[in-house]
Amino acid sequence: MRKLTKALLAVSLLASVPLIAQAESQFTTGSTTPITATARLDFQITVPKILFLRVGAGTDFGTSATINQIAFAVPAAQIGNGTAVDATAASGDQGNGAVTAKLVGNNGNISFSSTTLGALGNGSGDTISYGQINVTSDPGALPTKLLHPALADGATTTLAVAPTSGKVVNSDAKWTYKYNNTALVAPGTYGGVNANNSRVTYTASMP
Repeated sequence: MRKLTKALLAVSLLASVPLIAQAESQFTTGSTTPITATARLDFQITVPKILFLRVGAGTDFGTSATINQIAFAVPAAQIGNGTAVDATAASGDQGNGAVTAKLVGNNGNISFSSTTLGALGNGSGDTISYGQINVTSDPGALPTKLLHPALADGATTTLAVAPTSGKVVNSDAKWTYKYNNTALVAPGTYGGVNANNSRVTYTASMP
């Protein structure tokens, strides 16, 4: 009985082999020249659609909840004199108002926008326009530089980012923010941490 059971098991395993591995083979014989044999394979690669946006701290192709702050402290003797003010040393993931910006997608044109809820306020009715914040975009590590969508009070501004190759967008930049300081304004702290219209939301959209 044991021998019969083992024999049946062996037959069952052999019968299942074609279902597990469906490789092709060919055996030929003969006296002609040349003699050939062929075998074929089919390949398949499944690639998902991806979209990645980073502004400031974060991990490439990962998700981070860290939101950087860009802060300016205007010297009393320079208020509104038109001398641009650098951001504080702790501002941005690269410091002094500089942030890492990176956009990657693999399905064609990407719509890239910035949105604000309104001008920066100090809680007392005074405001500073986002037009007073200047952004420079310097090349990053990738060959294609990512431009910054303009900042506007209570509005969304959008630019189209074209693929760098085929359907692939792969661009980055170092964005540096400065306060233009061309307006004489009332005292106070304008903006803050998600307060007084301080937050700018960047959005990427891909088909």
